[in-house]
Amino acid sequence: MSLSLINTLSTPLKTASKFVSYQESASGLSASRLIQDTGTCLAPKVTFSRSKEDLAENVFLELSENAIVYLGPALLGEKVARKIFSGGLNSQEKELVAKSFKELNALAPNIKGKILPVKAAIALTTMLIPLAEFSLSYFKNLFTLKVFKKSDFQNIASLEKNEENLEQQQKVESSAKQKIGLAAALYGGLLGLSALLAAKGKNSKKLQDLCELILAPGDKLIKNNQKKSAFLNKYFSQDFNSENGKLAMSKGQLTACVTIGGLGYFGSSADRGKENLLETASRFPLVGFYIITGGELFDKGFKKLLNKFNCCKDVINKDFSSPDFKELEKKAEEIARIKNTNVSSEFKRLAKQKVIVSGVPYLFGIGVMGFFVAGMTNYFTRRRHKNFVNKNIQKANTTM
Repeated sequence: MSLSLINTLSTPLKTASKFVSYQESASGLSASRLIQDTGTCLAPKVTFSRSKEDLAENVFLELSENAIVYLGPALLGEKVARKIFSGGLNSQEKELVAKSFKELNALAPNIKGKILPVKAAIALTTMLIPLAEFSLSYFKNLFTLKVFKKSDFQNIASLEKNEENLEQQQKVESSAKQKIGLAAALYGGLLGLSALLAAKGKNSKKLQDLCELILAPGDKLIKNNQKKSAFLNKYFSQDFNSENGKLAMSKGQLTACVTIGGLGYFGSSADRGKENLLETASRFPLVGFYIITGGELFDKGFKKLLNKFNCCKDVINKDFSSPDFKELEKKAEEIARIKNTNVSSEFKRLAKQKVIVSGVPYLFGIGVMGFFVAGMTNYFTRRRHKNFVNKNIQKANTTM
């Protein structure tokens, strides 16, 4: 994007335009999702925090897991695992590691057979990310227990002021340590499998099949239904996306983080009582769905709505995708040439449309989804607890 054109925009529009442009870049994708998810999950929880313990553990959990999920895959995959496992490849083969499974299918079988184990080994290594997110929920329980000496969710959420039960605290601590140890052991096994794939995969048909299952489960499991195969590949492949030759987080990796992390959410909540478990059950499905695919569905639906009312049509393609911000300068030049208008004015108009198309779904995730879900879950937790207390009082009065 030309600096001369973007600098002709007003300060608010220029700032928004630069953010959208950065959001679409390879380096900005994970960072922008980190900002969005932190805003979606953390800001509302801070706003609706019910005690200092509730505030502290939400800040600890959200900042930790969002940093791990959105910055971890690229750092661990690109900076660490790729360098380790591609050490035996020549310079040309190292570049092929960032190619998709579909692109590798077009290569000679001996080259494909050499690259697949490396890609699969990298993918398994980065399973540290969902396993770390799983463990974070238990670390959160330990954090609250050690710092605030509390494990009773009723106390943490200010539903009651009960005296802490030492037996319950020991149960929460024991469960947390056990689950964290389990995650560590599982990851140790995955590291061993990664090493095996990298060392022996190119000469083993069975290991090659396993590599394909890891990288393209749809292609491996479903041969006669392209739609179902594409669905499995999109949401369950542990292969990376490629952004300008570098490894970046994929939808499948994000799905793994949400689902495996969700097991930690539910398990750690159950350890602290029924109220905590029910609150998690009312919040997690909505947030998890939005993170994996709901945001994408809203984005596409919003573009369809704009298209229906003939709005922002110059930045919405026929397939309801949107051109990247860096393409707008060329598009402005083409429109100005056809309409015999000023390039700067056309660029300004396109920039406004692009900011609307990209910005509204982004702000929806932060403002509507985040605050609605946080407020709703807190309200229903307090309401469920109140109903439970009232029923117990009525029951006690009846038996007197």
